Amino acid sequence: MAQAGPALAELQQTAQQLRREIVKTVAHARGGHLGGPLSAADILTALYFRVLNIRPEEPGWPDRDRFILSKGHSSIALYGVLALRGYFPVEELLSFDSMGSRLQGHPDMHALPGLDMSSGSLGLGFSAGVGIALGAKLAQKAFTTFVMVGDGECNEGIVWEGAHVAQRYGLDNLVVIVDKNDLQQFGWRAGPPGQRRPPYSGDELRLRWEAFGWAVSEVDGHDIAAVIPALEAARTLEGRPAVVIAHTVKGKGVSFMEGDYRWHTRAPTSQELGAALAELSGPAGQNGAGQNGAS
Repeated sequence: MAQAGPALAELQQTAQQLRREIVKTVAHARGGHLGGPLSAADILTALYFRVLNIRPEEPGWPDRDRFILSKGHSSIALYGVLALRGYFPVEELLSFDSMGSRLQGHPDMHALPGLDMSSGSLGLGFSAGVGIALGAKLAQKAFTTFVMVGDGECNEGIVWEGAHVAQRYGLDNLVVIVDKNDLQQFGWRAGPPGQRRPPYSGDELRLRWEAFGWAVSEVDGHDIAAVIPALEAARTLEGRPAVVIAHTVKGKGVSFMEGDYRWHTRAPTSQELGAALAELSGPAGQNGAGQNGAS
């Protein structure tokens, strides 16, 4: 069951605030990633404010749900939602990616409370999640392990090796979320305008997960009202692991970043920062539904 929490309008405002913190932090650090963190913001808000069974005041609580950001280059989105949820002061975000900071470019579970796994090398966070879920089964623990991967990350062979193992052991305490924003770091292969497409177009990604025996659902990853029940339904399935394919837009919320692979890793200028914050200061919910756009 989802924990009691903020109403939808408040969750939308929190996601909007999270996007502002992401953009401000990357601008301040003069480096980091923007596109992927912005596409994941609504999902992370739903997780940390409604879905996950957690205690921010007790980050090491043994029975907490686990969350792993396998697409670790989007760490600033995870740091941002942890700060807003009360794991550490929001002001600490400005130390991001600096010498001695607990908030490094990729999540370090030994540096920051609230992180369940270090990640960065794509696919390894997912395989660690498989191990955590299997360990929980053997220890007869009731918590659920959630893992977020990018659709670009699904090019990694270790993802499909892990998918096979998870299905073989019936890990119904494992939920994977694919942030399917349809853009990798350098875009997709060249081709005539209108004919460029990601490798996982149409139903291909769904069919691949289904072929590995997973329960698959799809959702608009920017519709928080739809994301919450999709994740709750996935965690209650029995007998096999579940994956939720969340259709998102890379750079969501900032018009000149949306769908532009160049914002995968780029810090905004002061002028661009001002323009982005102006857009993100509009009414909550403007960064709502959208299904175009992977990592």
